Amino acid sequence: MVDPEVLIAGAGPVGLTAAIELARRGVTCRIIDAAAEPPRYAKAVGIQPRTLEVFEGMGVLRQVLDSSIELRGQIVYVNGVEVERVALTLPADIPYRFVGLPQYETERILRKRLDATGLHVERGTELTHFEQDDSGVHAVLTDEKGERRVQAQYLIGCDGAHSVVRKGLGLSFEGAAFAEQYMLGDVELDWSLPRGYGVRSMHRTDGVTDDLLVCIPLPGPYRYRVSMLVPEELATAPATVEHGFEGSHPPELHHIQAVLDRLAPERVTASSLRWSSVFRISHRIVDSYSRARVFVAGDAAHIHPPTGAQGMNTGIQDAHNLAWKLALTLAGIGAPDLLASYDAERRPVGAEVVGRTVRSAREGIGAGEANPGFVIRREAQLLIDYSASPLVSNASADIRGPLPGQRAPDAAGLARDAVAFPIRLFSLLGRTDHTVLIYVDDTAGPESSAAVAALTDAARRAAHGRVDVYLIAAADIEPESSPLPVIRDRDGDFARSYGAKGLCAYVIRPDGYLGFTEHAPTPEDLTKHFASIFR
Repeated sequence: MVDPEVLIAGAGPVGLTAAIELARRGVTCRIIDAAAEPPRYAKAVGIQPRTLEVFEGMGVLRQVLDSSIELRGQIVYVNGVEVERVALTLPADIPYRFVGLPQYETERILRKRLDATGLHVERGTELTHFEQDDSGVHAVLTDEKGERRVQAQYLIGCDGAHSVVRKGLGLSFEGAAFAEQYMLGDVELDWSLPRGYGVRSMHRTDGVTDDLLVCIPLPGPYRYRVSMLVPEELATAPATVEHGFEGSHPPELHHIQAVLDRLAPERVTASSLRWSSVFRISHRIVDSYSRARVFVAGDAAHIHPPTGAQGMNTGIQDAHNLAWKLALTLAGIGAPDLLASYDAERRPVGAEVVGRTVRSAREGIGAGEANPGFVIRREAQLLIDYSASPLVSNASADIRGPLPGQRAPDAAGLARDAVAFPIRLFSLLGRTDHTVLIYVDDTAGPESSAAVAALTDAARRAAHGRVDVYLIAAADIEPESSPLPVIRDRDGDFARSYGAKGLCAYVIRPDGYLGFTEHAPTPEDLTKHFASIFR
């Protein structure tokens, strides 16, 4: 096979996301995985609303929703008494909710999407060594036929908690391991609890939790992924791994049933055990997400408790962030420091997730928080903020809507010629290039047409044509003939969501975050913004 532009080690959800996003931008890749077959365990089961937005752009949202179950909330019990019932409700401006889907199903969907690009996972192929220099990354791959040497321009390590790439880079992985061991199982539970609700049941003595049961709904009647503390007979000492599955002592149904008998909120029988494992948890993060031409993402960069289903989702968004930057760099039009922004943007996110999930594992999600709406949005990964990023432009003090660095909101009730039904803002986003939205209303002034044309020309020149530009017009005006596609803010939802008034411009990055927002912008403003991204 020809040498690729990018070599991806690891074909879990993170590596598959990176491969899909690069392949759909025309980047030549190879994606390898040491395992001969895809895993059949449900390591990660929760998919956050923000990740569903990512999946919409990747073209797999329908398949994910078809295969998943909505996670509606959680019921918490302490010493057999219900103490809290949390509904996972989000405001109406958020298009998607929380869903549950076994990781192997998520991977199956992503593999099928990758196959459609003409790229396939090379299984039973292990990265055993690599070096890098100014000419690229020189890697040694090992499979059943022996060793092969491959050269790539870049290497992405999506190879998990025990990453060969991370170790090869010599990155530190600071943190610690939990003393507790857990067991996981995929079972059916014949109880009467409401569908879509998870269960967290604890036994406490003198305020200290000494027994624990967590049940997360999965697609299918009465099906749950259960986790609980390991009984002494299954505990392993010393630990063979600090983070991940230990396959030598898989729990059996009677082990799971014993915990259910102690902690389940009602009498219940576990059946149909599909898989089980002992599991250990660590919390660690690397000192850097990249060195020169080599990057780490997902569990290779950060590991932490599974509380709140943050790990896989964070890793997918690592890959989503990196891919568009790598593609622009490989096309020769990315700014010199564009790739450095991957560490600048994603490492603070990883550090926050590690710290928060450790607290949540000890105290419960949102413990001590006064604003439940904030907690839900944060757990849904809707509050990720890149405002400190070198790619984000500062906004004027009078900006009333979302700020640069924040997630771009969706907006409903938009209209355009030749479309009979209302459309959403997200349906306009191509997701491979930047999108510029120029808003005008009846206060924009008589020179607005000329200003829109100048802004459009500046954006297209500065972005080397890699930009989609739309004119968003208030419902009560009829813009002059425009060469831009005109989208009418029929219900005013865009103006409300973005705080738009007069003449405004917004730049939405390929990963769905705002890079630029400005009222009364100039062409020079847009040119300066794009200079941090494009050569």
